[in-house]
Amino acid sequence: MLHFSKLKQAIIWLIVITGLMFALPNVLPEAVRGGPNTVGTLPSFLPNKTVNLGLDLQGGSHLLFEVDVDSVKQGKLEAAADDARQYLRSEKPIIPATGFRVTGDKVSFRLARPAQMDLALERIKPINTVDQALLLAGNANPPFVMESDPESGRITLTLTPEALEKEAKDAVARSIEVIRQRIDELGTREPTIQRQGDDRIIVQVPGENDPERIKDLIGQTAKMTFHLLDTSVSIGEAQAGRIPPGAKLVEGANPSEPYLLIRRRPLVDGDDLVDSRPSFSQSGQPAVSFRFNGKGARRFGKATAENVGRRFAIILDNKAISAPVINSPILGGSGIIEGGFTTESANDLSILLRAGALPAKLTVLEQRTVGAELGADSIRAGAVALIIGFVAVVLFMVLVYGMLGLIADAALIANVLLMMGALSALQATLTLPGIAGIILTIGMAVDANVLIFGRVREEYRNGKTPLNAVETGYVKARPTILDANVTTLIAAVLLLQFGSGPVKGFGVTLAIGIVTSVFTAFVFSRLLTSYWLFKAKPKKLPI
Repeated sequence: MLHFSKLKQAIIWLIVITGLMFALPNVLPEAVRGGPNTVGTLPSFLPNKTVNLGLDLQGGSHLLFEVDVDSVKQGKLEAAADDARQYLRSEKPIIPATGFRVTGDKVSFRLARPAQMDLALERIKPINTVDQALLLAGNANPPFVMESDPESGRITLTLTPEALEKEAKDAVARSIEVIRQRIDELGTREPTIQRQGDDRIIVQVPGENDPERIKDLIGQTAKMTFHLLDTSVSIGEAQAGRIPPGAKLVEGANPSEPYLLIRRRPLVDGDDLVDSRPSFSQSGQPAVSFRFNGKGARRFGKATAENVGRRFAIILDNKAISAPVINSPILGGSGIIEGGFTTESANDLSILLRAGALPAKLTVLEQRTVGAELGADSIRAGAVALIIGFVAVVLFMVLVYGMLGLIADAALIANVLLMMGALSALQATLTLPGIAGIILTIGMAVDANVLIFGRVREEYRNGKTPLNAVETGYVKARPTILDANVTTLIAAVLLLQFGSGPVKGFGVTLAIGIVTSVFTAFVFSRLLTSYWLFKAKPKKLPI
């Protein structure tokens, strides 16, 4: 038990030294280790990552958003109305219909020829296809209840509560993913993004000093589509209410052209975008370049080839940001958007397009900014508690267990270094509860040594030699300590799995601390004890 091969010794020291190397950047100045805006002097092969500080330690922004479920329902109904219009005209004979209306949770329209009712119901049947997700959830009911009146020719589609609930849940889940991608694009480390209730999302961004930018970046729906302009009537006529069927009036970004009349059906939508980057136009102005996937490139190329000489509008959240003329077919699947951008707004728009559109509008219900002063006070208080607890434990172990206590203290120092190294390597976020977890781990790490030394004292009093007493103490104490640490580790894993925010931060440091403390108490301290026993060969144990 106390005999280590040279290979085992090398592995143990390699683990400890690796932990030290990963922990070291946390005490080095940024000029040495490097940072977001500086290049450090450390060699590139050495670790240079530091522990991420949570919102409660370094400050930042806390926002609470509400997903607009009504807009989800409205979008579902408008899509159904648009699909119905297209299906009725998709093949011959064309079925004319008028009076498409979306009211409440219903879509209604009237057939010009009521005698075509059976054919119309057959045409629009795909609208009522049962969603695969509803089937998996055990709900085989179609999303709409279809009602028809053969005499008047009116057809009504009513959205079911089950379909609306499913759409709302999907909207919240997709919103969380889009928000995460948008914030990650900013380079922010370890944001907290989680669901609260049925339709709310909490967003915490540590270290972000401009919460308004975060709010604008997250809150913008960023649904981009490409539409042909409708020139069948003038803008004045459209503003007077004479909008042709299948067209709509949108606000324009150009002051000389405040409104544009566009075809409601998009040529291509933003779902086919695979990349967007800030760039510069030929005149040197900030712009946004974009690229479609294969499907989008084919559709965009076909649409531009068929409409050379016409204008098309680039619509972002129902507002035209640009309306260029199609001078020639755009067949490469890429293009550039010019719209009077600044460098920052071009970068933000490219982030929005890369992350994808939000499925619904988000409303800010709460916004809190945590100042850096609060974080500094928390760090200072936590550091003072950590130092006091560490010094008290070190002195206690030396006074009670002598040389063995000193070895336990060395293992305790190695434990803290390994914890900090692991937190840095994993880029985990350290919160104030996380500091509490480190302090708790220090006490737990010493507990293992106290149990071991208690068994050593007992064996030594029973007449065994110092070497045999120490070896037996480690062997007999191991099952008890391992069982205790395994049960605590299970609790820490549950905190990580089901906890959030401060609870999860506590679970992170607790789980890492349990693993490192078992290693230092059973492996590293035993190695140091064997060095002392074989070199000093003490006649009696100082305990």
